[in-house]
Amino acid sequence: MTTAGNEQDIVFMRRAIELANARMGQTWPNPAVGCVIVKDGVVVAEAATAVGGRPHAEEQAVPAAGDAAKGATAYVTLEPCGARSSGRKSCAHFLTESGIARVVIGAFDPSPFASGRGVERLREEGLDVSSGVLEAEALKLCEGFLHRLETGRPMVRVSEDGQGFDARFAASPNADLKTELNRLGEAGYTRVWTPEGPLADALCSAGLLTE
Repeated sequence: MTTAGNEQDIVFMRRAIELANARMGQTWPNPAVGCVIVKDGVVVAEAATAVGGRPHAEEQAVPAAGDAAKGATAYVTLEPCGARSSGRKSCAHFLTESGIARVVIGAFDPSPFASGRGVERLREEGLDVSSGVLEAEALKLCEGFLHRLETGRPMVRVSEDGQGFDARFAASPNADLKTELNRLGEAGYTRVWTPEGPLADALCSAGLLTE
């Protein structure tokens, strides 16, 4: 497995990030992921995680590419899942069965159904895998997903308009804020916002606000 990427990799990964960014706040409990399939320097299909988190970006892009997927390169902002909790075909399976020759990944997914398993499955099937292309930007897309995975709670940030967030966090500054956030985490929220003010101050004092 190689890391980083060439100039073309950066261009197409940036497009995948743009696709995912447009879906921020609409895909929870799953992260917003972008997938771009390229053949001979031309985009043949692209997709982002659907509203509500299903289907995944790869599940949409691969069928859209059709026969053009054979020998192509797939640019994916987050490591494709190597297994599914439902037992359905994983995104790694979709990619390998399509005949795609190379997969470029922005960031690794530490969740139980990926965590290197996606890359392992791709490599076992003989695909060339590159990683770490625009990694910081790719990780930003899934920061709330990763935060919930680690803490059980959605990430909270201060925002003026809440654009790109799952929901606004509305609670009394005097409430048990950790419990309130745990409830949102159980409901699947990954990234919520609050405006500047007493609630933001209380969250900051409790160590629950991400700067």
